[in-house]
Amino acid sequence: MRVDLILLCFAYVLSQFYRAFLAVLTEVLERDVSASPEDLATASGLWFLAFAAMQIPVGWALDRIGPRRTASALLLLGGGGGAAIFAMASAPAHISIAMLLLGVGCSPVLMASYYIFARVYRPSVFATLAAVILGVGSVGNLASALPMTLAVEAFGWRQVVWAMAAISAVTALGLWRLVRDPEPVEGEAKGSVLELLRMPALWLIFPLMFFHYAPAAGARGLWIGPYFRDVFGAADGLVGVVTLIMGAAMIAGTFAYGPLDRLLGTRKWVIFGGNIASVVACLWLGLFSIQSLWLAVAIFAAIGFFGASFPMMMAHGRAFYPAHLVGRGVTLMNLFGIGGVGLMQMVTGRLYAAQAETAQAAPEPYQALFIFYGVLVALGLVIYLFARDRTD
Repeated sequence: MRVDLILLCFAYVLSQFYRAFLAVLTEVLERDVSASPEDLATASGLWFLAFAAMQIPVGWALDRIGPRRTASALLLLGGGGGAAIFAMASAPAHISIAMLLLGVGCSPVLMASYYIFARVYRPSVFATLAAVILGVGSVGNLASALPMTLAVEAFGWRQVVWAMAAISAVTALGLWRLVRDPEPVEGEAKGSVLELLRMPALWLIFPLMFFHYAPAAGARGLWIGPYFRDVFGAADGLVGVVTLIMGAAMIAGTFAYGPLDRLLGTRKWVIFGGNIASVVACLWLGLFSIQSLWLAVAIFAAIGFFGASFPMMMAHGRAFYPAHLVGRGVTLMNLFGIGGVGLMQMVTGRLYAAQAETAQAAPEPYQALFIFYGVLVALGLVIYLFARDRTD
C-alpha cells in the first residue's frame, strides 16, 4: 500500500470518527449546550447532507485538479475548522454549524482513495480495495465509542475535540505533501455527471444506495446511545461498550462483503442477500419489544454487519462508469449513499420527537424509527431486483 493511500486511510478514520461521535456525547451536550436529541439528530443530519452536497463538486475536482489538492484543502478548512467551532460551542446552533463544516471537510477523503483505486488498479480488485480502506478507516467508528467516552471522562469533551481539530489540520498538511495524483487520461476534460445520469442501469441501483446505509449509520451515529439509556438505563460506560460492539460489527461486515463478488461471481445477489438480513434485523427491533439487553446489542450488531454493503454497491456502480468520469461516478454514488443517511437522520429526529410525545413506554419511539428504516431498505430492494448484475 502506497504511503499516500495509508494517509488517506487515516483521514478516513477521522471521517468515520466525526460522523459517529455524537452518539456518546448526547448527555454532556444536553447538559453543557442544552442540545436535545432532536437538535443532535439535525446536527448529525447536516454532517451527512453537507457531505453529500459536496460530492458533485468533489467529483469534478478529482477529475480536473486531482485528489491531492482536493482532499488536503477541504480537510484543513472543514475538518480542522469545524472541529474548532465544535470545541467552542455554547448553543445547539453552534453544534449544527460545526457538523456542517465537518461534513464538508470529510467529503473528499474516501472518494480520493476510490478515485486512485479506480485509476491505478485492476477493476476486478476494486471492491476488495474499497472494502479494505473502508474497513480499516472504520477504526474511527470504534474510536468514537468507548475510547471517546473514556477520553471525555478523563479530559473533558472540549479538550478532546480541540485535539481532534489539531490532528485533522496536521493530516491535511500531510495529504498536501504526500498524495500522488494519477496520470491524466485522454478525454478527461470531456463529459459531465449528466452523462452518468443518462445511464438507465444506474437508476436501478441509486434507490438502494440511497436507503441501505441509513439504518446502520443512523443507529451507530446517533440512536444507539439514547436507545440503551432510555430502554435499559445504560450508563455512559455501557453505552461506550455497545457502540464499540456495533462499530466492530460494521468493520467485520465491510471486510466480509469485500471479496464475495469474486468468490461468488455476482455483486447484485451478494448485496441483495445482505440487505434482506438488514431489513429483518430492523423489523425485529421495530415490531417486538426487546427485553434482553444483550439480544438488543446483537440485533444492533446485525444491522451494522449486514448494512455494510457500501463498498460492494460502489463497485457495482463503478462497473458502468467510463474511465474519464470515474471521479464523478464514485462521488455521484456517494452522494446517494451519504445523502440518504443525512436526510433520514433529520426525518428520524422529527419522527422520534412526534412519537415521544404520545409514547406509553420507553421503546415505542425507537420501534417506530426501526420500522421506518426497515421499510425504506425493503423499498430499495424491490427496485434493485430489476438492476443488471455486472462484475469485472
